[in-house]
Amino acid sequence: MLQNKTSFYKKNARNKFILDSLLFAILLILFSIFLYNGTEELGYNWQWFRVPDFIFSFKDKTFIPGPLLKGLGVTLEISALSFILTFVIGLGTAVLRLSNSFVGNIIARIYLETIRNTPLLIQLFFIYFVIAPILNINGFWSAVIALSLFEGAYASEIFRSGITSIDKGQWEAAFSLGGNKSFAYINVILPQAIPRIAPPLAGQAISLVKDSALVSTVAIYDLTMQGQSIISETFMTFEIWFTVAAIYLSITLLLSWTLDNMAQKFKSRW
Repeated sequence: MLQNKTSFYKKNARNKFILDSLLFAILLILFSIFLYNGTEELGYNWQWFRVPDFIFSFKDKTFIPGPLLKGLGVTLEISALSFILTFVIGLGTAVLRLSNSFVGNIIARIYLETIRNTPLLIQLFFIYFVIAPILNINGFWSAVIALSLFEGAYASEIFRSGITSIDKGQWEAAFSLGGNKSFAYINVILPQAIPRIAPPLAGQAISLVKDSALVSTVAIYDLTMQGQSIISETFMTFEIWFTVAAIYLSITLLLSWTLDNMAQKFKSRW
């Protein structure tokens, strides 16, 4: 009887998967027809065959990265550095807000309210055109700092909520072992808080990758800027933007999957 039920559920799940796949394929076909008809009316000339050369090519058996692949490298570099700084800024700001220091609280509050209530693009322009010339910072690091400060403000609230979700008894247990506040944070509180904040922090990392497209406005040749440059030379608007969007989607899906797996490992370890 149990075997029949299991077989029934498996068959039902398989049928549902097939039905969903068919519906998705139909929607995809309808969207493609709609797009094709729209572009036909515009007289658009599709040139998908040229797209691979903008990603990579081989010459004399030598791998040559195309402009889109080079731009992707810059995007990943900016995102990785920004994420490290976001983590540091977010954790530091959260600790300051939870501390008993009046000055620390005021500084953290001013930083949070300033960053959260102004657009990222304005912050990027301010750092690039005002701060960077004074401190002699190049465009790349201006972009990294702007993104880190922006995402760090939101990450700090994630850290703060994770830390405050830990039971007060855990603090008392850490102090009863003779440790100070740093000991409590490092050995007791953060190991328990990190598995809880890992999912929203992963969302923030994905948001950072998407927001990094704005650095193209300050002449950083990231993926978006390389796409714009190719379009201005070839007029392959649809093909290039579809390709750029697909690359961003691939990165964020891979990042989401990786961070979800890491979060599961954290949970099993702690």
